[in-house]
Amino acid sequence: MSRLLALIVCLLVAAPAAATEAGWALLREGGQVVLMRHANVTGTHDSATVDPEDCTTQRNLSERGRQQARKIGSLFAARSVPIDRVLSSRYCRAFDTGRIAFRDNDIEKAEALDPPPADEAGAAARKEAMMEIIRGFTGSGNLVLITHLENITALTGAGAREGEAVIIGERGEGLHVLARIVFN
Repeated sequence: MSRLLALIVCLLVAAPAAATEAGWALLREGGQVVLMRHANVTGTHDSATVDPEDCTTQRNLSERGRQQARKIGSLFAARSVPIDRVLSSRYCRAFDTGRIAFRDNDIEKAEALDPPPADEAGAAARKEAMMEIIRGFTGSGNLVLITHLENITALTGAGAREGEAVIIGERGEGLHVLARIVFN
């Protein structure tokens, strides 16, 4: 019985590592689109009067989140991952994740990567705006889009932990997850 438990634990630990290595292999090749959820934040909700341009109205990176962003940047650099472009939500937690992690790249703010509006039509328009960015990418490096859980779920049907990278590919009319990289 204890051997079975040990085997199960080994498989659970090895599976994320294998998934992460597959992700790094894709990124080293270039030409990939990466949806990255912002790093760890303080609190659980933004204020009711959130303003994307005012960090005092939003949840911001925690110290753990800043450390996580530095680790993300160090790993991208250590693995010589080519980056063509980094776009970020206008929200401070996403922009700061990009600024800390990808300090050698210009970080462009894109409203399309902000959390989706509450209304169905607005959410659909936001999703389409993100799809236009993804479909329009033709670089030989990688496109990194730093965004929020709701957008990653809307595009892929999958979730992502804070600071997790999801490498995506087109399948028919939608997107699917090719690989993940966990930075925790």
